[in-house]
Amino acid sequence: MGKIYADVKSALEGLTFDGMTVMSGGFGLCGIPENLIAGLRDTGVKDLTVISNNAGVDGFGLGQLLETRQIAKMISSYVGENKEFERQYLAGELQLEFNPQGTLAERIRAGGAGIPAFFTATGVGTLVAEGKEVRDFDGRKYVMETGLVADLAIVKAWKADERGNLVFRKTARNFNPMMATAGKMTVVEVEEIVPVGSIDPDHIHTPGVYVDRLIQTVSEKRIEQRTVRQREAV
Repeated sequence: MGKIYADVKSALEGLTFDGMTVMSGGFGLCGIPENLIAGLRDTGVKDLTVISNNAGVDGFGLGQLLETRQIAKMISSYVGENKEFERQYLAGELQLEFNPQGTLAERIRAGGAGIPAFFTATGVGTLVAEGKEVRDFDGRKYVMETGLVADLAIVKAWKADERGNLVFRKTARNFNPMMATAGKMTVVEVEEIVPVGSIDPDHIHTPGVYVDRLIQTVSEKRIEQRTVRQREAV
């Protein structure tokens, strides 16, 4: 079966279940799989553990899943500008596992590479290290962090060919490439799908072997920008 699906609904079909773990790419609002997030919301799946640098903003990105109370736990590096994220956490309505940003990135990379755990000096002697194994290497203490994998990774890329080879644009190449490797199933939304052979192999950021399903979507922000340009032209 080909990797290209007609829409978000069909691309997520059969992949979601209550209590699942989801990795969602992006940094701030850059490179977030906004259409797939909305698709997850529409499935009604609940009790999600979501691994993402942050949780979007109120009403956009993962903020939508917070508003519908579909997320039970976040594994993140910061709360950001999301007031509902902050409110749920402080009210004890949402579990939150904080990670230093570099540690979060390495945990995801390790999970994708099949590395169950690693040691890092980051966080030693702080709340980050509480309950974790600490070892001494060459006179310096290191805390053990575990690799992260997810039942589903949702990713945003700029371009893909029909086999799922991905190219990311500018800062959208943040958590997306490593999350694509760490999902048991990986679904990617892209702005353009081109024939196989159209992308120079040296320009491919993520090989298609990591991509299970692919959809072509249009960003809401790009629609807004296009509408503004059209109005200005008139």
